[in-house]
Amino acid sequence: MVDKSKDEPFKAGDRTREDSTVRSVEVTDFYDTMKENFIKVVDEVAKVQPQYSQSISNLQLDYIHAIKNTINTAFIAQRNVTESNPTAWSQTPSTTPLNEQLAKQSNEITNNTIRAVGINNQLTINALDAARENLKIYNRTIDAVTEFNTNAAKAWNSFFTAQQQQLFRH
Repeated sequence: MVDKSKDEPFKAGDRTREDSTVRSVEVTDFYDTMKENFIKVVDEVAKVQPQYSQSISNLQLDYIHAIKNTINTAFIAQRNVTESNPTAWSQTPSTTPLNEQLAKQSNEITNNTIRAVGINNQLTINALDAARENLKIYNRTIDAVTEFNTNAAKAWNSFFTAQQQQLFRH
């Protein structure tokens, strides 16, 4: 009589390895499919990003044009009112000391505003550049963490497989 009990654990181990391989392929296919789907969504968003940027830029330019038009129209209307009835305005706006002082202060405020806008623009550009740099660092960190986790998983799987093989041999 042949004792088959010694062979059965080995055969069971072979089936487990075959089942494990099939499951591993299925899991890999699942992850690949999910990854591809996420990449497709990001790619679709990336396709329209230039259009969004252009639309936002066009809107900003339209706002700037509207603001300039409003300023021009308001001052033209004020000048027309002043020039249409010279007797109502005893002095022309540019000849009084008060008007000269107001013009000087207006110029100072304008120059300070322009400097403040320039500083704000530079700060904003620096913040955007810093955010881009942080994204680069984040991507490098994700790569490093992924590599570490992959190596840890491989080490654990090697240890676990070795333990299973020892268990099935005894």
